[in-house]
Amino acid sequence: MAQWGRPGFHDHFSQVATGYAAHRPSYPAAVADLLTELAPRRDLAWDSGCGSGQLSVLLADRFARVIATDASAEQIARGRPHPRVEYRRAPAEASGLPDGVVDLAVAAQAAHWFDLPGYYAEVRRVARPGAIIALLTYGTVRVGAGIDPLLERFYRGVLGKYWPPERRYVDDGYRSLPFPFDEIPVPSLAMREQWALAAVFGYVDTWSATWALERAEGRGPIDAFRRDLARVWGPAETVRSVHWDLTLRAGRL
Repeated sequence: MAQWGRPGFHDHFSQVATGYAAHRPSYPAAVADLLTELAPRRDLAWDSGCGSGQLSVLLADRFARVIATDASAEQIARGRPHPRVEYRRAPAEASGLPDGVVDLAVAAQAAHWFDLPGYYAEVRRVARPGAIIALLTYGTVRVGAGIDPLLERFYRGVLGKYWPPERRYVDDGYRSLPFPFDEIPVPSLAMREQWALAAVFGYVDTWSATWALERAEGRGPIDAFRRDLARVWGPAETVRSVHWDLTLRAGRL
């Protein structure tokens, strides 16, 4: 999520918070398992830029407590309930947590929106010795031959000029994102779902660039993409396997 309460803040997601909660994919249990194994203890995880809690609830099954923060009140209001997750509205660089209490500081599909120097300073302040910082991102959805070219053309062509500049970090798998920590090698990861056509449409509508395109040009280009995709998808109720490659950068403090 984008950050709040500082000059230059651009909120890309509050207006699509309901769709975000309904249509964003879920992280695999393997991600939460890996983060839990890396953490020195399992007392407290801080999920910054948590959105509606897609990763927060997975971590709460493994940690005694999860503090999930986001700059957007609309996102926090739609946080997925879990007895060990506490949702708070807070920017990444000012969590409100005490010093030295966090075992895992994670940001999933969010760090590219942060004031990174401020966030990293906050992580160092709230982390225990030996704690883990982890940044997770995923790229373009993949379905298969005949469908991926349409998705790619819409993503890079139709939406190209509407993506915020920070999106470049997602496109390169966070390789160019500054990460001043002792990095830990991690295995390749992927996220998978079984989706019918409506789920794909709902997901694409949560993209910040789709929202920007609609405001600038109306629904015409989006509806044209939908028609093209429907033609190659087949019956709308057809369920297909979709996936995203995940990138995880992890470091120890």
